[in-house]
Amino acid sequence: MLRGYMHTPPQFFKVGPSPLTRMFFFVLLSVFIMIADSRSDFIAEARRVIGVAISPLQKLAYLPFSLQEKVDQYISDFKLIEEIDHLRREYLTSRHDFFRLQALASENEHLRALLGAARQTEIQTVLAEILYTPRDPFSRKITLGKGSSNGVKPGQVVIDDLGVIGQVTRVFPWTSEVTLITDKNHMVPVQIDRNGLRTVISGAGKNSELELRFLSINTDIREGDLLATSGIGGVYPPGLPVGRVAHIEYDRSHKFARIICVPVAGVDRHRQVLVLIGSVPTPEISDNPESYAPQKNRQTKNHGT
Repeated sequence: MLRGYMHTPPQFFKVGPSPLTRMFFFVLLSVFIMIADSRSDFIAEARRVIGVAISPLQKLAYLPFSLQEKVDQYISDFKLIEEIDHLRREYLTSRHDFFRLQALASENEHLRALLGAARQTEIQTVLAEILYTPRDPFSRKITLGKGSSNGVKPGQVVIDDLGVIGQVTRVFPWTSEVTLITDKNHMVPVQIDRNGLRTVISGAGKNSELELRFLSINTDIREGDLLATSGIGGVYPPGLPVGRVAHIEYDRSHKFARIICVPVAGVDRHRQVLVLIGSVPTPEISDNPESYAPQKNRQTKNHGT
């Protein structure tokens, strides 16, 4: 009996069905399941129930991969945000450089125009930069970065490449104050370029507006007429553009027409201007009465002698 017990293999070493038998069993089971699946909905329903039962397990198994994808997406979004911020900074820097270059190009063009205007006049000029304008909206004055140390004096005319801007009214050692032609108390002797009619133009106290006062309604003046300095008084050189007639109102109940003009020069658009520091050439007056005679009469007398 002991011998039989010794030759009996342990329970966990017992050999089950042969592999061929197991394969044959599972083949039959597979064929049965396929036939059942094609003939009835039992297998599909069982599959659905099993799918619902193991769905939490699938989600739990997929959780590490989902977390990894979210982390990767967050890192990618963070890098994208950094790249967008970098590109935005580069864009703003480029725009700043573009605007600066555009301003420099405009300033260079304006300086070339001022240089051309300085060459056209025989009077000595000084290039000055506008430092600031007063905050008072009713004040039509500007401050220049040139003063008495540069030869600037009160009463000198200030122009740009287009025409008259104003007149120096106060002078300090390194700065000077200019009253614009649009100031209400400023007047400039002018003449109509079309017919030579002389008059005086005054500021209206507003930006880009001048007035011609005390002109009869029968005066030969039209909208679009150019007004230039007449040279009378010896302050403004003749021929400098001042304004252009923009609007004329005729009222038969009044003796004078209301004539509105606009400045030709850029009184509020540029940073550099020209100050005419040279004196305006004026003819010398002789005590000899014959000096007032026409040139032709003097030449006749000379030939007669």
